Amino acid sequence: MNYLGIDFGTKRIGLAISENGFISTLPFLSNDQNVFRKIQQIAHQYQISKIYIGLSSGKIATLTQAFVDKLSSMLELPIETVEEHFSTLEADELYLANHGKKKNYKASIDSISAAIILKRVTA
Repeated sequence: MNYLGIDFGTKRIGLAISENGFISTLPFLSNDQNVFRKIQQIAHQYQISKIYIGLSSGKIATLTQAFVDKLSSMLELPIETVEEHFSTLEADELYLANHGKKKNYKASIDSISAAIILKRVTA
């Protein structure tokens, strides 16, 4: 089974996939009018059987839940929310520990967070 992990953000959507137990990041998506169509394409391309979306608390949780609801209405896949507190902090530590370059930070951190979310649910 293949899974898609999503780290929702108001500007960027971090993505990671788990294929046969191996987790890898995908390039982030801009959170714009094309994001749902692009996620549909990714789900089809990677034969995704389930989606996990990180859910925090507060105002962003409300926005994330609206995103989940809209995505659920567009895909015929199970979608599960996962508590994601500290996934970005973990991603930050992992990025720095691997000597990631500052110029690539914003392009990488959200997808690394999505990979951490996937690791939590598939481990």
